Amino acid sequence: MQASFTALRQAFATARQERKARHRDIASDLRISEGELLAAHAGPFADDESPLRARRLRAEWQDLIAALEPLGPVMALTRNESCVHEKVGVYNTISAMGPQRQMGLVLGGAIDLRLFYSHWQHGFAVAERLSDGALQRSLQFFDAAGQAIHKVFVKPESDLAAYEALVQRFLAEDQKPGFEPGDAWQDPAEVPDARIDVASFRSEWASLRDTHDFFGLLKRHGLSRTQALRLAEPRFAQPLALSSAQELLSRAAQENVSIMVFVGNPGMIQIHSGPVNKVAMMGPWINVLDPGFNLHLREDHIASAWLVRKPTVDGLVCSLELFDAQGRTIAMMFGERKPGQAERCDWRNLLESLVEGAPAETVPC
Repeated sequence: MQASFTALRQAFATARQERKARHRDIASDLRISEGELLAAHAGPFADDESPLRARRLRAEWQDLIAALEPLGPVMALTRNESCVHEKVGVYNTISAMGPQRQMGLVLGGAIDLRLFYSHWQHGFAVAERLSDGALQRSLQFFDAAGQAIHKVFVKPESDLAAYEALVQRFLAEDQKPGFEPGDAWQDPAEVPDARIDVASFRSEWASLRDTHDFFGLLKRHGLSRTQALRLAEPRFAQPLALSSAQELLSRAAQENVSIMVFVGNPGMIQIHSGPVNKVAMMGPWINVLDPGFNLHLREDHIASAWLVRKPTVDGLVCSLELFDAQGRTIAMMFGERKPGQAERCDWRNLLESLVEGAPAETVPC
């Protein structure tokens, strides 16, 4: 077994040096998960085997996240198969709630997270010597299958002493390389449309009072998100062109429309609130390249795009929602707002203009 870990470390080192390949892509080429690739770098080994070292962390995720504030500014990264969301800021205003504290919040401003700890299984403190000689430090968290949930990268302005103190505090006793991967999370099978009480579902949608009640509506009726949009009244859900995300982001930048961008996976949702400025296409990727916020979205993975309208006590709240071919959420975009505030007119008009045949003039909101 040790020989196989040595081979993995050497294969990683070669791919990083010769192709500048990313961890995720190297793992895929080796037919293992990214978490397994990092786990192969735990424990002692010869310095010439790999530029990367991983120290396993104890599964005390809620306490670990709550201890991040002293690190100061860091970069938070959350991704799924089709989108990467990066924000720079400080982890503060942190809480955990629910049975066994399995749900968490980080609400400290730039770093805005919703955490679902039941999916968190493995964590590592990672140090990698990059090609320019710099040492990149990070905390990386994975599910049972080794799929990435969340990463925290140390920045030049971060407190290194606080980082190392945190790592020492949460260091696991077992530092042996490797782990036995479990099953990847699978969404429940979709219930056939014929078994859905569509009239009741539509009535409850029309009676929504808060956007956060939408998940409960789906759960009560056994609906997937894309199925709900298909069965919704057209006044609440309209399909849009697959190019809508690129157009919306580009125009939001041009027109200075402040937005919210939600990107997540089963264990985490990460949110950007504010303007976007530099939007650029690079191959299939739609990129936002702003100080403090980067977004990288695979446009070729978008299989459906929807304009979604939800009634609330503050009026309609409208979003652009993007899904892949399996019906998994890629990203959701809203106008920036706080509870108790009506939706921004500039956002509403921008979003409504994406509907085919929409009038050129703005409408009251």
